[in-house]
Amino acid sequence: MNMKTIAINANHHIVTRVAILLMWISLFSCKDFLDVDDYFKHTTQLDSVFQRKEQVEQYIRGAASFLPNEGNLWTNAPNPFQGASDENFTSFNDNRHAAIKFLLDEITEFSTYFNNYANYYTGIRRASIVLKRISEVQDISDLDRRDFMGRCYFLRGYYYYQLLLQYGPVPIMPDDPFAVDAGVDEMSIERSTYDECVEYICENMKLASELLYTERSLEDISLPTKGAALAVISRVRLYAASPWFNGGSGGLYTDWKRESDGAHFISQNVENEKWGKAAVAARRLIDMNQYALHTSQKKTDTKALPDVVTDAYNTRPISQFNPLEIDPFRSYAEVFNGDISLAMNHEVIYSCFPTQSGKDAPAGIAMPAIMGGMNGLNLTQDVADAFYMEDGTPFTMPEAAHEAIGVGKSFSGYNLSGKAAKMHNNREMRFYVSIGFNHAIWPNASYTGSSNLKNLEVQYYADGNAGPPANFAVDYNHSGYTSKKYVNSEDIITNGSIRPKAFPIFRYAEILLNYAEALNELNGSYSEDSITINGRDEAGILDAFNQVRYRAGLPGLTSLPSQAEMRELIKAERRIEFNCEGHRYHDVRRWGEAYEAYNRPVLGMNIKARMSEREIFYTVTTLTDDKARRYFDYKNYFYPIPKSALNRNDKLKQNPGW
Repeated sequence: MNMKTIAINANHHIVTRVAILLMWISLFSCKDFLDVDDYFKHTTQLDSVFQRKEQVEQYIRGAASFLPNEGNLWTNAPNPFQGASDENFTSFNDNRHAAIKFLLDEITEFSTYFNNYANYYTGIRRASIVLKRISEVQDISDLDRRDFMGRCYFLRGYYYYQLLLQYGPVPIMPDDPFAVDAGVDEMSIERSTYDECVEYICENMKLASELLYTERSLEDISLPTKGAALAVISRVRLYAASPWFNGGSGGLYTDWKRESDGAHFISQNVENEKWGKAAVAARRLIDMNQYALHTSQKKTDTKALPDVVTDAYNTRPISQFNPLEIDPFRSYAEVFNGDISLAMNHEVIYSCFPTQSGKDAPAGIAMPAIMGGMNGLNLTQDVADAFYMEDGTPFTMPEAAHEAIGVGKSFSGYNLSGKAAKMHNNREMRFYVSIGFNHAIWPNASYTGSSNLKNLEVQYYADGNAGPPANFAVDYNHSGYTSKKYVNSEDIITNGSIRPKAFPIFRYAEILLNYAEALNELNGSYSEDSITINGRDEAGILDAFNQVRYRAGLPGLTSLPSQAEMRELIKAERRIEFNCEGHRYHDVRRWGEAYEAYNRPVLGMNIKARMSEREIFYTVTTLTDDKARRYFDYKNYFYPIPKSALNRNDKLKQNPGW
């Protein structure tokens, strides 16, 4: 739309025109633009915006300002995905930790928590405006013009991707923004189907990938690249191929249809070729040869690998790295803990920077109060039990599991206390990177105070040192487990600091496991854009899967098991590798396993036991307090569309069950 044509004739019906404007603005804009005067100021400035490159870039950054900070996983989170996963629950039910409300059945269509609907459409509209008017800019090189366009295609696709994750299929708005005098009927649009949304997202991301730079300078490192656009396609294609969205929802969406043509919003037919599309999408990123799993070289304190790892590698080596020459603990930890710079981390494809200071940081909610933290993040027993033993065998509760291991151990800069329980001994390296458990040691290396807080051994007993402060009675751990994944050895809030960290929204490990899963599920072959994929390709599956296993210090597979066995191995690997990264909610949903996962009892240690009752503490207990309750039903597969959005669009219907 040429914004010079926007005008109000004072002789016309002003009230009617303003009513239309208010409705249009509320449909596409955030609260900052609900004022009519601000709206006219915004639109009349657009002509000047597209006169100079610098102003266009500022406008694009404004369009990107509605992107969710996905690294704020628990506190002030932009979405409920991590906080409402079956991995964890918070000790607080308040506005800053509202995801727990989703599991406690306290969310309605009138709730304002995670109300992203209007903001995401505002970002979409702004990106579309740039794409329509970018040709007007004179003082810009062809390379920068291409990059600006790529960023806007990325933004448009990414906002729709976020809408799809949260709300399911949504209306796809015209690429050309509505005229200001458009009627209500014109602006009321039905939802597109899930598959139509997927195709539109992938179309925008494909265009973005053809225009964006493959690398960014350090100052622009948070901007999207070609790889970021391809990573979105990989994830979206994988989700679309998965049973819940590919004819496998058990008939729950049979009656959920578009009124105009009767199209099912969720496909009722299984299309196996969708797995081929997902495999091709992952393969494109792999073939870029730009990304790799982060590895850290073996050091003198690296723990020796079990013989089964050596035997597996000698039987089926991989070309990417030699697991016998790396430190699996540091290799995994450094992806998340800030020990290496983002520029040096070739595993991260796209990232953001979460809240870095104080209790609001991802590390802060996990820290006990004695370290200045919230002490309010609780991981479940199921998460702790999901990690393998160091030889790759599944965890089974040992006899006398509560007994102390007796003699402490040190490896890769990590200290395991001699008071740690046998159930926490000889676990795989990702367990020690990720899980804070009773008697785990928190180094607190930056601490400068006079208290004895360095190398603090945290105790979750009722009378342990991780109890709540006197003025915050709810500030305690409910399960005996928390997340240490984003905690650096220096991190402490009390008389110390938290090291800045980038959060990996997309990383190469995901692409490898996406590829392995898609190949395993594809029957026959699939070709697209000169790439041919053969389903159940042993070399492709095992190479991708074993890279992740070897980096973790676990034995790789030496032969391809049955499709069903491989499926379960991939699911288990994703659960461990991506623990507390925002994946789990989407994984159990797309696999059609969410109802079962969420309606299991919530288990943990018996934190009511005192230090003198060690065996009682280490008794796996069903948690029954009000924070550990879960309610998950058919409706919870999607978040409710805000009532305010429904009121603006007569053709937009609420999600099933709400």
